[in-house]
Amino acid sequence: MKPAVLDSHRHSAISDFFERCDLTRPARLLLDYDGTLAPFQTNRHKAYPYLGIIPILNRIILTGRTRISIVSGRPIKEIQRLLYPLENFEVWGAHGLEHVSTSGVYERACIDPEVLSVLQQAEDWLCQSDLLSIAELKPGGIAVHWRGLAPTEAEDILSRVEKGWSRFNEVPGIKLLLFDGGIELRITHPDKGDAIDAILVGADPTAAVAFLGDDLTDEDAFRALSKRGLSILVRSEYRETMANVWLRPPYELMEFLNLWAERLT
Repeated sequence: MKPAVLDSHRHSAISDFFERCDLTRPARLLLDYDGTLAPFQTNRHKAYPYLGIIPILNRIILTGRTRISIVSGRPIKEIQRLLYPLENFEVWGAHGLEHVSTSGVYERACIDPEVLSVLQQAEDWLCQSDLLSIAELKPGGIAVHWRGLAPTEAEDILSRVEKGWSRFNEVPGIKLLLFDGGIELRITHPDKGDAIDAILVGADPTAAVAFLGDDLTDEDAFRALSKRGLSILVRSEYRETMANVWLRPPYELMEFLNLWAERLT
């Protein structure tokens, strides 16, 4: 069964969510970036947020009632650049491997040297296979992107990478996963679910908590938030998910964010 879709009467899980929560408590709004706050772009460095996103997020922050956390596969510095001039939000980058608090304190989880050695071997294979130019090297992982390429070319790249990286997929602490527009070899933990768990440590169990994401990597976060808050799939087209609600960007997404700002003022 598909999760509830936001309609003009708001007869959905969203209304029930706000009614259940104690809106006098500090709320937590947790957001993926690519595909959620921003449309996908062939040039990933120009994947700026939807028009109007930064003002509404700033409005939510300025109420002083909500702490915003971006939980993304991107490195922290990229998120901060793309969301400029937004301030006073925290970021969990590289699927939770990196963290910077609202006050600017930076932390990074340690990676097993053996896992780092495997990632280096995977990078060497990309170089030998002449695929390094479409790869993204980031903390704890390597992503190969094919967005914007012809379907036949994308299928060829996927086949080559899956075959070339197959031996690494069996290594403890490493996983190979598909995402919208690419494939990534990365450390097993932390993942976005681990980031959600860390965010919720000490949080008031009655306060409003929601996570919005779009990709398969966000399912770990949806799972972590199960029975604790509201999980929202943000995609133009529906896919099977553990999320409670499905919203289409950008208009239904903006409607939800505006509702959040109104209800927690």
